[in-house]
Amino acid sequence: MILLLALFSRAEELACKIRGRPEIPEFYQDGDIIIGGIFSFRSSLVGTTYNYRIIEFQFSQTMIFAIEEINRNKEILPDVTLGYKIYNPCGSLNILRVVMSLINGHKEVLSDFSCVKPSTVQAIIGHSASTPTMGIARTVGLFGIPISHFATCACLSNRNEFPTFFRTIPSDYYQSRALAKLVKHFGWTWVGTIRKAFLKSGPKEKISQIIDIIRKSTSKVIVAFLSLIEMEALVEELLLQNLTGLQWAGSESWITERSLVAGDGYKILNGAIGFAVGKATITGLKDFLLAIHPSNNSGSSFLKDFWEAVFSCSLTSEKGVDILNPCTGNENLKDINNEFTDVSDLRFSNNVYKAVYTVAHALHNLLICKNGSGPFENKTCAQKMKIEPWQVLHYLKLVNFTTRNGEMVFFDERGDPAARYELINVRANVRNITEYVTVGYYDSAFPEEKQFVMNNISIVWATGQNEIPKSVCSESCDPGTRKAVKKGKPSCCFDCIPCAEGEFSNKTGNTFIMLTIQFLQECIYILDYSVYGSCIVTATAAIFYHYKDTPVVKANNSELSFLLLFSLALCFLCSLTFIGQPSDISCMLRHTAFGITFVLCISCILGKTIVVLMAFRATLPGNNVMKWFGPNQQRLTVFSFTSIQILICIMWLIISPPFPDKNTKYYNDKVILECDLGSSIAFYIVLGYIGLLSAICFVLAFLARKLPDNFNEAQFITFSMLIFCSVWITFIPAYISSPGKYIVAVEVFAILVSSFGLLFCIFAPKCYIIILKPEKNTKKHLMAKTNVKTH
Repeated sequence: MILLLALFSRAEELACKIRGRPEIPEFYQDGDIIIGGIFSFRSSLVGTTYNYRIIEFQFSQTMIFAIEEINRNKEILPDVTLGYKIYNPCGSLNILRVVMSLINGHKEVLSDFSCVKPSTVQAIIGHSASTPTMGIARTVGLFGIPISHFATCACLSNRNEFPTFFRTIPSDYYQSRALAKLVKHFGWTWVGTIRKAFLKSGPKEKISQIIDIIRKSTSKVIVAFLSLIEMEALVEELLLQNLTGLQWAGSESWITERSLVAGDGYKILNGAIGFAVGKATITGLKDFLLAIHPSNNSGSSFLKDFWEAVFSCSLTSEKGVDILNPCTGNENLKDINNEFTDVSDLRFSNNVYKAVYTVAHALHNLLICKNGSGPFENKTCAQKMKIEPWQVLHYLKLVNFTTRNGEMVFFDERGDPAARYELINVRANVRNITEYVTVGYYDSAFPEEKQFVMNNISIVWATGQNEIPKSVCSESCDPGTRKAVKKGKPSCCFDCIPCAEGEFSNKTGNTFIMLTIQFLQECIYILDYSVYGSCIVTATAAIFYHYKDTPVVKANNSELSFLLLFSLALCFLCSLTFIGQPSDISCMLRHTAFGITFVLCISCILGKTIVVLMAFRATLPGNNVMKWFGPNQQRLTVFSFTSIQILICIMWLIISPPFPDKNTKYYNDKVILECDLGSSIAFYIVLGYIGLLSAICFVLAFLARKLPDNFNEAQFITFSMLIFCSVWITFIPAYISSPGKYIVAVEVFAILVSSFGLLFCIFAPKCYIIILKPEKNTKKHLMAKTNVKTH
């Protein structure tokens, strides 16, 4: 047994020797359970110095802050202390070495020939980029669980290839759909898109080719689905070539990056819009970041470089060597305002924070499991000191908790969180400082039609205006025309050609459809009432002609009565011109015939009213007024009033006559054939003249209604004009508000009702006496005076 143990120990030492010296973490804290972190603070080597990614440094410190916060929290992992190993690799090879160091888990010891008990990490937070993250996920396989806060490639959702990968940032799958909804919402059908890998250090021809395509494009909107590094290179080249004024729509990787709009970058990206993950507040993080000091983290080489770069001093101290500008020890991050200390826009750092809490909740649920009710074989649970990654994986899939900010955290079957984005508008405020204003939201958890909403905040566009920029290859076709796709062009590029007879295209459909043509066709009711009214007029005229020598007919001016009956017959018949398909002749005849016949009718009634008034005054002693309004004067009055209307109608027909028109305003699939008035002013002058004569007639008849005659016709004229005026006053608002063919029906209804009102009110009482009460059809009865009160 002793020999076997010795052999095993020797084999372990040799294995440690073969693996070589483990990578040294940038930040390390021991604990019962270790969480790994991979953040690249140094992005690239330029000469002998590195370019720093300060935001990555903030990510690492956010991870440490979250772990320390959890360790102080007695409600989660109360008897367990979390530790961390955070690495700062630069380059793909270094990243893979770090990954191997994390999953191997051996701590560095003083002897090169001995190893300690493995301390494998249970999860790895990082990396920020998708390509390194894919390498990490493939490398760890089932021996570790990578959780990224920034890797968005949709390919990482492939569970067959990456079975243990999780992330706290939405997949590009959702972002691409959000951008598509954005483009559709603003009606942009002709947009440029850039999705091509290039770098500042890459071939100059590659990015120059992209700029050349942008310059020649007719599109005014460009969607840039690029990484931050690619966008930096693009903006730099756009500035060199002074290519401004384009409307940019971007992805979350760069839309809120302040370094892009620093300096002249604002000239390119002013007014840009794009989706970003929601910002959050992490209570206590700012104080934690400001308290960081090299003396508390002596093992971090990066923190030393960071400190010296921020405060422009040196922490190096060697005996006998004079150091230029040494650090005094009084330097404090509270006096610094940079990307590291700025916590006003914690979007991606919040994802790091959620990733740490996700692991903690999974571990907590794993450790509170009771044997006999566990999820594993024979209802067992994991052992505290022998936790396997596949056990943690099981509980990570079931994680569901709410952060302090009220954000729910959970994963779908692909390891992706719910996709929630803010639509950001990049613009300058009144102090000319760039700000990022939230103008809308996208949430994949909502139904399709409610996923993208705007919040009624005006967008400042690249043009500096509030008006949405247009970006279409071809303008939408007007009603009556349809699309004709240009050969060799995309479907959004087309010509507009007239639709064939009987076809129609609306503005948005752009495909022709067969139309339903509507007009007031042979309406049986209109025809019946018109003929019925004409027959009654004819019968009344026959009765009057047969009894023309009786006192009732003679007393009411038989000549005007016959002329009135003739005009009423024309009024009934003119309604027939409104039936059928409109033509040039019928359109001109409709309104002019209506106007002239009704003026002739009202002129006759006005003449009869004047006769009643004159006849009463003629009975007074010494008054011979009837000689001034005899038959000739009555004919002249009717002719004069009617002639004025005829002149108005002639002028109407000469200047702007009514004409047949196809109305497509009310329905997309129907054409209403109707008569356009030509001149609405002329039409209302015709109506107004009829209304003026009717008002005069009504006033005179109302004044004469109580004159002391046994048969006073003025009473019946008053009632007839009251009905007539009521009908036409009601007609005007109904005419204006009625759509399509119903406007014609309203006018015909008014013509028929007013004609029947005049016919029955004026002639029905006379016919009643003539036919049913012949004993009253005597001169003696008509000349009898009624009792009239005088004062």
